[in-house]
Amino acid sequence: MKKKSLLSTITCSILLVTTFFSSSAQEAVSIRKKAIRQTMMKVANWQFEHSNGKPENTWTNATFYAGVLATYKSTKNKTLLDSLLAIAQRNQWQPGKRFDHADDIAITQTYADLYRMKKDEKMLAASRDSIRKMMTTAGKEIKTKGINWWWCDALFMAPPTLAKMAAIDNDDAYLKKNDTLFRECYQLLFNPEEHLFARDATYLIDAAGKGKLESNGKKIFWSRGNGWVMAGLARLLEEMPATYPQRPFYTSLFQEMAQKLLTLQQEDGLWRTSLLDPGAYAGGEGSGSAFFCYAFAWGMNHQLLDKKQYYSATIKTWSAINGLVNEEGRYGWVQPIGADPRKNFGPDSWESFGSGAYLLAATEILKLRK
Repeated sequence: MKKKSLLSTITCSILLVTTFFSSSAQEAVSIRKKAIRQTMMKVANWQFEHSNGKPENTWTNATFYAGVLATYKSTKNKTLLDSLLAIAQRNQWQPGKRFDHADDIAITQTYADLYRMKKDEKMLAASRDSIRKMMTTAGKEIKTKGINWWWCDALFMAPPTLAKMAAIDNDDAYLKKNDTLFRECYQLLFNPEEHLFARDATYLIDAAGKGKLESNGKKIFWSRGNGWVMAGLARLLEEMPATYPQRPFYTSLFQEMAQKLLTLQQEDGLWRTSLLDPGAYAGGEGSGSAFFCYAFAWGMNHQLLDKKQYYSATIKTWSAINGLVNEEGRYGWVQPIGADPRKNFGPDSWESFGSGAYLLAATEILKLRK
C-alpha cells in the first residue's frame, strides 16, 4: 500500500510539473513580439477577407478598424494603412446617418486618427458636423429613451470619439458634453454594489426586487457590455488631458471596475458571458475577454493598475484568447450581436468587433513588460 501511495504521489507530481511547464511555455510563446505581430496580421487579414455584410462605417466594423489602426501603429505595415484609407474614401468619410446615436459616430475614431496622419480637413468635416449637431440638438434617442447613451456599449462608441475631437479642435466643449452624457449613462446603469454596468434599463432590478435575473438568482451583468465600458474608458483616458478636472472620475471608475473584474476571471483565463453566473453559458466569451485583456494591459502600461496584481492574470488571458484564433486567423467564441446574451455560440462564432478587440489587446501586450 505504501509503495502504491508513493507511486501515485510521484505520478501526480510529474503531471503537475508537466502541466505547469506546458502552461508556462505557452504563455512564453504568446508574449514573444514576433509571434504577436504575426498573429495580429493573420487576424487582421482574415477579417478583411470575411465581410459581415454590414455597412463599412457601422459600429461593428468601426471597432475592427480601431484595432487595425492600432496594429498599424505597432507594425508599420503600410497595407493596413492603405486599407483603412480606402475604406474611408469609399464611404466619403461619412459617419452613420443617426447624428444622436453613439454607434453611428464610432467610425470617427478611425477618421480622427487618419486625419492626424494626413491633415486633410475633408476627413473630419462630415463627422464634425454630425457630432456638433448631437451636442446641441435633441434627437430620436432623447425623445424615445430620455438620454442619448442609454446602453453601456455606447461608452466605447462615443466618449473616445469626443475626446479625439477635443484634442484635434483644441476645444473642451467636446469633453464637457461627454461628461454630461457619460454621467447620465453611469447614473442609470452602474451598480455600485457590484461595480459593474447593466447592459440597459431592461436589466435593472426595481425596488420590489423584480426584474431579469440569472438562473442562480444573480443580477445580469454580461461580459461584453462591461468589456465595451472598460475598453472605452482606456481609449477615452488616453486622449483626455492629465489636467482635465473631471479625469479623476474616469480613472477611479476604471480602477474600481478592474478590481471587480479581476475576481471574476475564470480558471482558464477567460470571462464568461454572464459575469455573476459563469455556469449559465458554455465556454469563454471571446470579445469581452479580449476587451478586458486590452484594458488591463493598457492600465498597467499607463500606471493605473498595479503590475504585481494584474500582470499574471493579464498574460493568462492573453494566452487564452490566442487559443481562440484558428489556423486561418479567425477569432472565435464571440457572442452574437443582440441585447440578450442568451444566444448559442461556439468556436466558429465570429464578429468583426471580436477581431478588433483582439487586435487592441495585442497592441498593448506588445508594450507590456513584467
